[in-house]
Amino acid sequence: MEKFYTTTAIDYVNGAPHIGHAYEKILTNVIFRHFQKRTDDAYMLTGTDEHGIKIQKTSAQNGQTPKDFCDNNAQKFIDCWKLLDINYSQFIRTTDENHKKTVQKIFKKLVEKGDIYKHSYTGLYCAGCEAFLSEKDLDEEGCCPNHKKKPEIVSEENYFFKLTKYKEQIEKHIKQNPDFIIPSFRANEVLNQLENIEDISVSRAKTNVSWGIDVLDDPEQVIYVWIDALSNYITALGYDTENPSADFKKYWPADVHVIGKDILKFHSIYWLAILMALELPLPKHILAHGWITIDETKMSKSLGNVVSPSSVIESFNMDIPDALRYYMATSAPCGKDGNYSDEDFKEKVNAHLANSMGNLLNRTLSMLVKYFDGEIKEEFIVKSELFDEAKKTIAEVKHHFDYYEVQEASLKIVELVDKANKFVTDNAPWTLAKEEKMTECGKVLYIVLETMCTIASLIEPYCPNIARRMASQLKYDINTKYDDITFNNIKAGKLISKEEITPVFLRLDSELADKAKK
Repeated sequence: MEKFYTTTAIDYVNGAPHIGHAYEKILTNVIFRHFQKRTDDAYMLTGTDEHGIKIQKTSAQNGQTPKDFCDNNAQKFIDCWKLLDINYSQFIRTTDENHKKTVQKIFKKLVEKGDIYKHSYTGLYCAGCEAFLSEKDLDEEGCCPNHKKKPEIVSEENYFFKLTKYKEQIEKHIKQNPDFIIPSFRANEVLNQLENIEDISVSRAKTNVSWGIDVLDDPEQVIYVWIDALSNYITALGYDTENPSADFKKYWPADVHVIGKDILKFHSIYWLAILMALELPLPKHILAHGWITIDETKMSKSLGNVVSPSSVIESFNMDIPDALRYYMATSAPCGKDGNYSDEDFKEKVNAHLANSMGNLLNRTLSMLVKYFDGEIKEEFIVKSELFDEAKKTIAEVKHHFDYYEVQEASLKIVELVDKANKFVTDNAPWTLAKEEKMTECGKVLYIVLETMCTIASLIEPYCPNIARRMASQLKYDINTKYDDITFNNIKAGKLISKEEITPVFLRLDSELADKAKK
């Protein structure tokens, strides 16, 4: 692969990050870290969406300017992603000056092209969605299905984007590229939405919304969310209507936009139409993930079940975020909803990371020290069918990531760990040592440790700190690309001393924090 460019949705900064935000960022970061092991040029973009009526109202209620409010809340997201070891390449804010200037140029270009026009309009406006809805979009009670509130009737003269002009092109693209929308079952949902599309409002009158990017030639209007927010994926790379940057030319189109299923319509219809109007290449894939429930219940402030990522890390006294990263990234099959519960979290990460994987490494290294003073002898270095299983697992994991099946890939890694554990049980090196079959015993330990190098590489995107700890004890280069993985990493000679052996992941046995604290 020449390059890999992935993005998350940019988060609206009217509140602090919760576990739903974290799920998307962890999922994207695991994908990003995986492809870092397949290319020398991977790029991950995340950021915050900072304009609109909700920010304007909430900041006023808090006695702050909109910019101060955004600065404070954007920092909460930056701090949270640092806590979760999300090593993004760039964090964009829609209040960044470069972004604002480019959005104004994009808007002006589309006006000049005739794809944006001014029009008086009366419609149903949902403040939660920051979108005009049609009656077909509402539920049986006449409410927005996402926010459960009735939209207000708004009359304005705004600028509109000719979405309908690109309807047939979008439909053709989706039908001709069955893997464009992931999971594929959501494509029909988008095609159904496409049937009833109308031109969309892309500005608001300043008398109603003042917190936004000014329309260049019309100071009475501010640019509305879609062109502002969606354009971040290209403005971050230095897109310019006249002279795009080297980074834009290098990374665009995006390999995958990772977004929530609730904003799929905006990315697979609105964003495609904007790109078509700008005559730019389309993203290769859109991954629409599901939602995270809490104890099988949808998160809600009124229910008091909104969980912050930092509270989980604190309540379990974790020194690294790997357990939460692993749990969230593997919480749901591709595109389906997932669930978080304290008990399931503790049970799953203890089983997979501590009991199965961590214990396998710890006891194998301990036996190497006990029987051979931590030394690998030349005669231990042999080939094994377990290496064939490891090679097969690398291919299977890569295949799943090609389709962004992150949970499914993790199950293949767990299977390899289970096979390595079974290999130890079946060959019983402790029995071989007791019977003084020391060469046979050493071969078993070598084969397992060599396999653990591959396991460390495969688990690194999910658990970067645990993988580094494993690699350190194995004297293995954790930055090895997947195509360069070999099965001669463990060399003859002293590998490890008793003092160097430490558990790579401790079981989560701390008392659960009181629910009210979350």
